[in-house]
Amino acid sequence: MSRPRIVIVGAGFAGYRTARTLSRLTRHQADITLLNPTDYFLYLPLLPQVAAGILEPRRVSVSLSGTLPHVRLVLGEADGIDLDGRTVHYTGPEGEEGTLPYDRLVLAAGSVNKLLPIPGVAEHAHGFRGLPEALYLRDHVTRQVELAAAADDRAECAARCTFVVVGAGYTGTEVAAHGAMYTDAQVRKHPMRTGMRPRWMLLDVAPRVMPEMDERLSRTAERVLRQRGVDVRMGTFVKEATHDGVVLTDGTSVDTRTLVWCVGVRPDPLVESLGLPMERGRLLVDPHLQVPGRPELFACGDVAAVPDLNQPGQYTPMTAQHAWRHGKVCAHNVVASLGRGQRRAYRHRDLGFVVDLGGAKAAANPLGVPMSGPAAGAVTRGYHLAAMPGNRVRVAADWLLDAVLPRQAVQLGLVRSWSVPLESSSPEVARVPGRPEAGRREGAGRPATPTTPDRQRSDTEPEGEQAGGTANDAEAKNQPDSEPARSRPGGEPAGNQPGGEPAKARPGSEPAKAQPGGQPAKNQPGSEPAKAQPGGEPAKNQPGSEPAKAQPGGEPAKNQPHGDRAKKGPSGSPRASGKPRRAVEAAGPRPARGGSGRPGKAPRASGAGSAGKHPAAPSGPSRSAGPPTDPGPEPPANQPPPGPDIAPGPVKRTDGRAAEGDS
Repeated sequence: MSRPRIVIVGAGFAGYRTARTLSRLTRHQADITLLNPTDYFLYLPLLPQVAAGILEPRRVSVSLSGTLPHVRLVLGEADGIDLDGRTVHYTGPEGEEGTLPYDRLVLAAGSVNKLLPIPGVAEHAHGFRGLPEALYLRDHVTRQVELAAAADDRAECAARCTFVVVGAGYTGTEVAAHGAMYTDAQVRKHPMRTGMRPRWMLLDVAPRVMPEMDERLSRTAERVLRQRGVDVRMGTFVKEATHDGVVLTDGTSVDTRTLVWCVGVRPDPLVESLGLPMERGRLLVDPHLQVPGRPELFACGDVAAVPDLNQPGQYTPMTAQHAWRHGKVCAHNVVASLGRGQRRAYRHRDLGFVVDLGGAKAAANPLGVPMSGPAAGAVTRGYHLAAMPGNRVRVAADWLLDAVLPRQAVQLGLVRSWSVPLESSSPEVARVPGRPEAGRREGAGRPATPTTPDRQRSDTEPEGEQAGGTANDAEAKNQPDSEPARSRPGGEPAGNQPGGEPAKARPGSEPAKAQPGGQPAKNQPGSEPAKAQPGGEPAKNQPGSEPAKAQPGGEPAKNQPHGDRAKKGPSGSPRASGKPRRAVEAAGPRPARGGSGRPGKAPRASGAGSAGKHPAAPSGPSRSAGPPTDPGPEPPANQPPPGPDIAPGPVKRTDGRAAEGDS
């Protein structure tokens, strides 16, 4: 008898705990598969310390394969579930697709950033749900403080060293508290010329900080924030966001380059595609975490609306503490559905909450006892060490080093703003250059993510690294040496032609359409020489000229393999660009001759950045920096001398075929 197949979607608090408990309970009697976009479990409560430079990123990343024995890890993101066929369709990190069959399915996909219909927020704000977003915020804050310190203009300095955090819950409060300490330490070493200091703002529509906590803890957190200079504004929200600042609901306009969105989370949209009963975006389950009418389907964590048996009529909140305990109960019930053990109903008892405010300050109420100050700080860090499933010694070592050594305020530049958009279906994965974001497709449970450039871009980032583009994109269109119009790496070339049609109105003349790399305008400097001229395209039916069609060694007839070289082939000029020889060489390998008409052959991009793996071997004159050793025959007396970048006379070939004017 084959072993039952158990598939777990997501490795957050609920999914990781489910997989770990199932690995212990099944004892090799079931095939457990964990589907997750990353190979680590992220301990989210310590993410603000990563952004503040206290902890290194790997300290809060627990290896899945190293801590989950007997669990098969599949890297990918679920983008469709066939409940009747009992299969999960997923997309891998490199775009590959696959299907996982199951006998029991556990949905623990987690949550994503909560969006609100506020103009400009999606373009100019960044969330705080994943490791890439924390790394980006750390680099961005460091860069803004360094630029502000070097600025002479007070208005620019004030805008760069103003940081706005929206959302005064757990995450927003900790981000503002740690961020204020981080920037103060930077300015202490390198004071600003204008004498200004960094300014942090915390906004929320709620009447107080952390309204979900006890009022005494809320007052403690607000007092610590104000002591550090944080501008706490309750009952105020963002009305509009722009590239240069935000407009608040009270009419105030704040100049800033940083907008951190910590408003909240919403369940992963994957569950919406199932067509099952929902409760505010969460999948309805019974107290045993099982979907009614689907005995093989379980859900836990943020995607599940679990009835709160201690408070009838309500559902457990979307917190890490509940998700962690959901996973344990879910694993026992999955095993019970396979005939081993008894089912359990989910009941919980609040153990209290802890909020790390940086340094020795914290707010906590373990077992309902409110605490503040250094005692609360010790309890908070002790709780995190006990709750982490790994890396405890490394985390404790980083805390010790941070207490005795200054922080390293450097920007690595590994994560750009376009790779962590707010409207991301996978905040735990940075957007990869050259291909659309892997994840749910439109209609499969996730909103479609645009593959065109986002409008948001950091002032200090190069023009070629605008939001939504690729890491190796050229500058904006219609600029010298820019990328072909409407062409993206990995995408379809412009005009469906090999290499794409270069953008018009560029220096070096306008390339002709439907030509690989474009044919320069005739009789222009650096362009194609007139026909029958030395170095130009030889006149037809003349010695050394283009052979007649359908002749041996001549141009292949149309609709034959290798295509029509006369109309779709390369330009007749010795070089497909109007640039000087050295400029062309610096731009990259030349495009292959003749646009291959063979099926399955991908056209090569033309111009700068083509970077083909096997560029065509250069023929004709040497491509070295020096002059060619064989200049060829002298031009006739009645003809003008060849241009500085044109080889005189027809190019010799070594394959027995007549030259076609392509060097």
